[in-house]
Amino acid sequence: MTTHATTSPAGHYDVDPLDPRWQAGYPPAPPPAGHPEPAVAVPPPGYGAAPVPTGHHRPPDAAAVPPIPPPGPAGYDHRSANGDVPANLRWADLRLQVVYRSKRLNTGHLIEADQAFGGRGAVGPHALMLFFVSDAPNEPHGYRLHTAHRTWPQSPDSDVLPQLLAEMAEVAADNIASIGREWSPIGPEGSMVNGGDLTLPPGAWYVGVGVSTLDSDQGRWYQVARTLREAAAAGRYMSAFNLKGQCYVLLTDDTALHIDRDPQARLGDDGVHCNKTLNPDRTTYYNPYENLTQQGDDETRDIWRQLGALHHTLTAHLLSGRRA
Repeated sequence: MTTHATTSPAGHYDVDPLDPRWQAGYPPAPPPAGHPEPAVAVPPPGYGAAPVPTGHHRPPDAAAVPPIPPPGPAGYDHRSANGDVPANLRWADLRLQVVYRSKRLNTGHLIEADQAFGGRGAVGPHALMLFFVSDAPNEPHGYRLHTAHRTWPQSPDSDVLPQLLAEMAEVAADNIASIGREWSPIGPEGSMVNGGDLTLPPGAWYVGVGVSTLDSDQGRWYQVARTLREAAAAGRYMSAFNLKGQCYVLLTDDTALHIDRDPQARLGDDGVHCNKTLNPDRTTYYNPYENLTQQGDDETRDIWRQLGALHHTLTAHLLSGRRA
């Protein structure tokens, strides 16, 4: 296949970050441990450059940002006179779009890993996802979602998800220190991705990060993949399309999403757990996943912590509104 691939940072904003005129208030990302002063750092093997993007992902200059009108009431589904869409509708819609995109990427990741299993081009069980949006006035909610991703070759270095995320956070911090404010995770220099939307439209900006993993409650990927082949050797048919997958996502409005992609799920069970509403009409309801990033076993919480560290580094750098 050629297409696939702690808590979230604080920041309850007084304006809508999905509005293209928004400027983030994050401070600059602190240097990583062992890097007290900016220095030229060489990323580890496997983090090479991707095709050169022509777009620019940062928001417009602060001086050009007009005041942002308050959002409409919950459930308001019409544009105001100046064309704005209420923030609650935009974010609820974005969460759903991220869910659909993540499931699709996870399925593609599975197909790629299954087809290459045991060969020289074997694919690791984890993939990185980066989410950006651009202004799209003709779309229903005024934006378009873009996703870039990265897969890794199968190796011990790419097998443990929390460790992989920690390494990616360190790579991002090293690139920020060595390249400066112009560094972008989609390249051209110090790229963190190798698939998906490698060229962004002008004005596109970062809204979140996620991971696709083929490990699930069915077992670790390598165990499950061997089971498929053992069944085939014994004359029993088993399809990779029956296998589950998972995604973890953090967005810049403090959304945390866990997506359990289960082809055998009962009708109506979408496998989505979110700490925020996916329906703007339901703003007051009991949400058992309000503290999603604190739930689960030790490994799950460690995944959230490491993903949160990477998300904070990217958010502070990409949405600070500062220029080199």
